[in-house]
Amino acid sequence: MTGTRPFKRALDRLQTAGFRPTRQRLGLARLLFEGEHRHVTAEQLHTEAMGADLRVSLATVYNTLNQFTAAGLLREVVVEAGKSYFDTNTSDHHHFFLEGTGRLEDIPGDDVVVQHLPPAPPGTRIARVDVIVRLSAEPGEER
Repeated sequence: MTGTRPFKRALDRLQTAGFRPTRQRLGLARLLFEGEHRHVTAEQLHTEAMGADLRVSLATVYNTLNQFTAAGLLREVVVEAGKSYFDTNTSDHHHFFLEGTGRLEDIPGDDVVVQHLPPAPPGTRIARVDVIVRLSAEPGEER
């Protein structure tokens, strides 16, 4: 029998990042990485995991998302205090955030030009600039 192993893409990403592929990590990685790039909150991923019969606590989802972010597999996008999305697209890019709905959309990195940044404080360096353009729906319009 020939063919690829189920979850191969998720398994490869975990192993490349140095993670032991536990059942929970592999299941969460599959939900995150098997499709198109996406933005997801921990709560959304937890709901998806439960729907996929992956028994995992919300705390484990948070821990896994933070581990994947630290390893460079995800990017955390903080849209407001206490509200973060995890982005599977780790390339250089920015975001539109539609207030009211919580929808987050990518803006290609080259579409935003930031000039005249202040110097970084002593002992630090600028690692990256993240731009979040906040949108509100026009009266009578829904997006």
